[in-house]
Amino acid sequence: MEQMVLPALERGGYEYFRQVTIGQRLGGGKHIVDLVAYDAEAHGYLVSMKWQQTSGTAEQKVPFEAMCLVQAVLDEPEHYRRAYLVLGGTAWTLRNFFTAGGLLPYMAHKDLVSILTLEDFVAKANRGAL
Repeated sequence: MEQMVLPALERGGYEYFRQVTIGQRLGGGKHIVDLVAYDAEAHGYLVSMKWQQTSGTAEQKVPFEAMCLVQAVLDEPEHYRRAYLVLGGTAWTLRNFFTAGGLLPYMAHKDLVSILTLEDFVAKANRGAL
């Protein structure tokens, strides 16, 4: 996934850092995101990427990861403007549910996190539109 995402961020004018510890997860434990991207105005964007190539448990982790990303933005609004949860791979059964906003009715701070397909995120990053 990074092989597609990193060049898109560069084309969009973002500086990025990989595997960044951003604090504590809900319930405890270190919260490490795949990327933190910064635009020209130094606004930070958290990026967590999930890959599902075969059936497995990644889908069950999506709601919790979305909650943890929202909490990270709420905890440090001076550092992070919003977060992105990027879903790649072909074996998702709930990908359309997640990317079409299926979790939004259950999230109080839905404006702080977007759940996107890999292709949609790359397109946004390419345009500098995070």
